Amino acid sequence: MDKASTGPKWLLDERVAQAVVDALRYGEDNLHLYELRAWVLMANHVHILIYPNADLPKITKSIKNFSARRANEILGLTGPFWQDECFDRWVRGPEELEKIVGYIESNPVSAGLVSRVEKWRWSSAFAVF
Repeated sequence: MDKASTGPKWLLDERVAQAVVDALRYGEDNLHLYELRAWVLMANHVHILIYPNADLPKITKSIKNFSARRANEILGLTGPFWQDECFDRWVRGPEELEKIVGYIESNPVSAGLVSRVEKWRWSSAFAVF
């Protein structure tokens, strides 16, 4: 995750990365706000593809609040952890869905961090060997 060019790289800390993964899973498993289809954590950003069961602002707020609280505890920080912005889009069909899944899960390969998507620990494509 060291190829990020801008912004804080807090997700390099495995404890912080795990807090974000925990937030994603909590929103799916406990709050039932969405079903995760694909996700990846990079040094300074996260991509997720979901099937929403709630309004996007509620989903975004839940993920950001849960993970930011824990990340700030870990890092000894206060104040905002995530930027306010969120880039979202609607998937328009099965072909586009699979293209987006491929894009998300191949981010670490594109960044030169791993040779195959299955080797990136912080991704829905990760395979335990």
